[in-house]
Amino acid sequence: MNDKTRCGYIAIVGRPNVGKSTLLNCILGQKISITSPKPQTTRSQILGIKSNEQDQAIYIDTPGMHEIEKFAMNRFMNKLATSVIADADVVVFMVEADHWNKEDELVLTHLKEAKAPVILAINKIDELKPKSLLLPLINKLQNKFDFADIIPLSASYADNVSALEAKIAEYLPEGPHLYPDEQVTDKNLRFQISELIREKLIHATEQEVPYSTTVEIENYEEKDKLVEISAIIWVERDGQKPIVIGKNGERLKLIGTKARKDIERLLNQKVFLRLWVKVKDKWTDDERALKSLGFE
Repeated sequence: MNDKTRCGYIAIVGRPNVGKSTLLNCILGQKISITSPKPQTTRSQILGIKSNEQDQAIYIDTPGMHEIEKFAMNRFMNKLATSVIADADVVVFMVEADHWNKEDELVLTHLKEAKAPVILAINKIDELKPKSLLLPLINKLQNKFDFADIIPLSASYADNVSALEAKIAEYLPEGPHLYPDEQVTDKNLRFQISELIREKLIHATEQEVPYSTTVEIENYEEKDKLVEISAIIWVERDGQKPIVIGKNGERLKLIGTKARKDIERLLNQKVFLRLWVKVKDKWTDDERALKSLGFE
């Protein structure tokens, strides 16, 4: 019996909206990273940790790499995404089965900095029709880079995800586990709660509003049978405040109700949630404002 343990960092990289967060949640069997149909939902590095007796795989879900760096927030997200590649033990490059564009090529250029093996994960194979297109697609993509392996999968349906995990395990370096085996993320409760609120905000608003908002937990207080939470939804222009609040406060109430249910599942406890909407002028293009809101 081999009693040596393995442990390593796996960077999940790709352009926006290819399913990186969905993959992480699928691997962990629980929601750690928020998801939405809108690009650039992930703004931070999210660590997801999966352990067994021998292996500890530390996954890093990164923001999607994108061409346009119009604001400080965009530059911040791109820097986060690219910084993990050089230090990872394994890199998983995610693409969509039926869609390759300039931003995929952008990610590919950054992969040249990788010292670790790069596994290509072709996601959303459930949407590829006809299925006979898959083999030609694999042949085409394998000519773009010296991939350690190519694995087609569907993160939404957990199809072939176990094959990806098995391949990743082969490349994990020997070493002790860095986190307790029961730990699944490095993010504290305040961060997780703020992200759950932001997810509901993204789903409830349209156009540019989701990209101009962030959530800050102002107060978290545990009482006998209840957790009281106060949170601020920051927007960057006065005109966005009534959009988030909605007519007679209905949209804000909907965001709060849906977020509260998810937070109660996270905490396994009843929650009283207060939401406020405030303006921080042009915070997405202000380096100091970004730092004050925790983007470092």
